[in-house]
Amino acid sequence: MVDLLKRSGLPIKWDPVGERIVCGENMTPAGCQPDIRLRIDMQDVLYDQEAKELDELYYMYRGLALAEDVPLINNAGLRYDITTIRPGTISGEFVKTAGHYHPEKPGTGITWPEVYEVLNGRAHYLLQSYRPGRPDQLDAVFLIAAKPGDKVLIPPNFGHITINPGDEFLIMSNWVAEGFASLYEPIKQMQGGAYFELKVDEGPEFVANSNYTQLPPLKRCPVTPVEEFSLITGLPFYTVLKENSAAFRFLNHPEDYTDIFERYLKELSCS
Repeated sequence: MVDLLKRSGLPIKWDPVGERIVCGENMTPAGCQPDIRLRIDMQDVLYDQEAKELDELYYMYRGLALAEDVPLINNAGLRYDITTIRPGTISGEFVKTAGHYHPEKPGTGITWPEVYEVLNGRAHYLLQSYRPGRPDQLDAVFLIAAKPGDKVLIPPNFGHITINPGDEFLIMSNWVAEGFASLYEPIKQMQGGAYFELKVDEGPEFVANSNYTQLPPLKRCPVTPVEEFSLITGLPFYTVLKENSAAFRFLNHPEDYTDIFERYLKELSCS
């Protein structure tokens, strides 16, 4: 068992034999059962849509919390999730999530943001923004590489895909505003994200998705801390909310923080 308490702030462990998260007795929901994303569920977004390797690709544990913290989290209008993504490839493509965008918060002109924290393994976050009504035309594509303890902000108006480029399970947590549904259709319509990450002898190779009619070059970026949002490497953000109930207010009220989001995008040091 791998104890993830120090990294996550929750009494959870990783069982590498059973390939599952084991939750403490004082946690909710009871049983800590995940939703499972199968290869057949996301065949349309794979590099090789005829691939047969692997069946269960990743596992989503939604709404995890200490029972005593549920009122605090509900009052903040948030949800804490953990996702585990298996290592390996499907016809040479690293295992990834299906990818999604977030809807616009009514009356604001911007979409809901989200934040991620790597608890184990390595992550590549592929961020992409498209023009309203034209998912085939992208304005920017970033790849952010993250390690345990790193926090990655998905700013408004960006969709995202998470890729596991490592040789062990990627375990990550996220905070997101409760009450909206993610939009999977735009990426499914384009048969995947902007780029596919393939494993080749020389190292990872990124292949452009030809279904996009406007595809900017891929910009590789390191993790950029956002101190105003308490997104600092090594500081578990489950603990952050317990110490400051307003710490993640930006997730429910992104319209009040547009200056910080704009500065974050400018500060991304991308090659």
